[in-house]
Amino acid sequence: MSSAAAPLRYLALGDSYTVGEGVEPGGSWPMQLARALRAEGFAVADPQVIATTGWTTDELDAAIDAAAPGAEFDLASLLVGVNNQYRGRGVDEYREQFAALLGRAIGFAGGDPGRAFVLSIPDWGVTPFAAESGRDVAAIARELDAFNAAAARLCRQRGVAFVDVTPASRARGGEAGMLVEDRLHPSAAMYAQWTALALPVVRGLLRNRR
Repeated sequence: MSSAAAPLRYLALGDSYTVGEGVEPGGSWPMQLARALRAEGFAVADPQVIATTGWTTDELDAAIDAAAPGAEFDLASLLVGVNNQYRGRGVDEYREQFAALLGRAIGFAGGDPGRAFVLSIPDWGVTPFAAESGRDVAAIARELDAFNAAAARLCRQRGVAFVDVTPASRARGGEAGMLVEDRLHPSAAMYAQWTALALPVVRGLLRNRR
């Protein structure tokens, strides 16, 4: 168990899936993850979040500049890209911009890739919102798979943990209880599933840093 006097600092970078669009305060997956880690004895503070609904990779990058989070963090997470796909932007652009964001996340984690982790982009094509939008849900799945494959490859190259939440989103992400009122964004119940997937990975990262 952690004996550090000061809580471990956690920076969460992303978009609506990180800020927790539509959920109550504390319901987002980074907040749930911090609580789960504390329950296991890790002195992890609630995350500092740089995330807003609708952000693409370049918009997140600019927002990081504006926020200037500053001091070194003990843990950094990154989940971004769904809005690139939603707006019809290509995987090559995503790969380049995600690589830069991944480098920034590692930098905030003291330059240690073993203190950073990435969550995959969930498949919003399974939601009622997607079904009613007239969009090609099979194309959404293919495009998100390409984005996630690019991100996973970059994480392997940099030695960053990659947590694949996309299968969980596809399995239950269309259920009413797994969505907020807009029938697009995940509920706290879905974020709990993501937290369960991330927890053993992050537990290992924190244990290895001691």
